[in-house]
Amino acid sequence: MAAKRSEQALVGEWREMLALHARTLGELDRALDPHGLGASDFEVLDVLTEAAAERGEACLRVQEIASRVHLSQSALSRLVARLERGGLVRRVMCSDDRRGVRVELTDTGRARHAEARPLQRAVLSRMLDRTGK
Repeated sequence: MAAKRSEQALVGEWREMLALHARTLGELDRALDPHGLGASDFEVLDVLTEAAAERGEACLRVQEIASRVHLSQSALSRLVARLERGGLVRRVMCSDDRRGVRVELTDTGRARHAEARPLQRAVLSRMLDRTGK
């Protein structure tokens, strides 16, 4: 009987995690909407901003971004196209591999990220604070 309860607990924890993820995404989308961003849009800008801090350039290959934001290549391509239309990023050819495409954060994208970052972090803090449970 103990193994059965353990399995039930495991499934329960998994479902709680999924529910928390869904609620957090919804909260992020609502908070970021006034800035013209969704949660995934912000995540791409955030990853590019982190790349700038780590590497000195806000530019990554599409594959690198996909592995960090956990989107499929096709979903990320559509998202990058939308961000590019908004002037937040631009796609550039890789200098070392002409077949490769890199995504580069623009000054507008950097500014939009800086405006939205405090809201995103506040939502994460509120939603993921386990002391209030």
